[in-house]
Amino acid sequence: MAEKSLYNYRVEPQNVDFTLRATLASLGTAVLNTAGVDAHNKGFGVDILHADNHSWILSRMAMEIDRRPQQYADYTVATWINEYGRLLSTRNFTLCDTAGHEFGRAVTQWAMLDLKNRTAVDLSHVGDAHADAIVDCPSPTEKPRKIRTVAPTLHAEHRIVYSDIDFNRHVNTMRYIEMMCDLLPLERLTSPAPVRLDIHFLHESRYGQTLSIGCEERDREALFEIGTDDGTIAVRACLAWK
Repeated sequence: MAEKSLYNYRVEPQNVDFTLRATLASLGTAVLNTAGVDAHNKGFGVDILHADNHSWILSRMAMEIDRRPQQYADYTVATWINEYGRLLSTRNFTLCDTAGHEFGRAVTQWAMLDLKNRTAVDLSHVGDAHADAIVDCPSPTEKPRKIRTVAPTLHAEHRIVYSDIDFNRHVNTMRYIEMMCDLLPLERLTSPAPVRLDIHFLHESRYGQTLSIGCEERDREALFEIGTDDGTIAVRACLAWK
């Protein structure tokens, strides 16, 4: 049975907002970069999968941040996989400061994409081949919640450009999060209250399409729905502050 893997990070100036604390998107980037590096180190990264015309795509993500670390703060991200299903694998994370205090956690669920026909691949063979990567440890928080309905009252549009897309040629996860945050008032985004993000990817959106970003604000949460110009819902998400 495998053990958790640890990776070290620092909050650099490009990772902070005007409060000099790490943005939610930059912490999410560290989480997803950790997933990619750890998969590569264990022999099933996208570089290996591309040889078979496959890749990993993020299907769902939940991330909780209790406090945003300050500029130049060092922190550690621990990651582990604790289960493979037929279509999704579950990878987990905790974020700790240099004193060992946990300030964040995340649960992500990944699908394998056939890059030729853009369909999900059965993961049964992957789970069998990499059973030694499974860590016998539960997820650090509740798995990503589904957001079923959103009634937007705030709207924005965004045309997908070169800087939005990732190695799978669809919109990068953190760009979605940045688009959602850009609809919110500053007092929401700079609040010291702990925040939880749930995001569910329903369909790809790709270069050249125009996205419609809608937000429904409630008392202590904001619900989002992002659709493409052909009417397809690509993403639903929720930011909730404690």
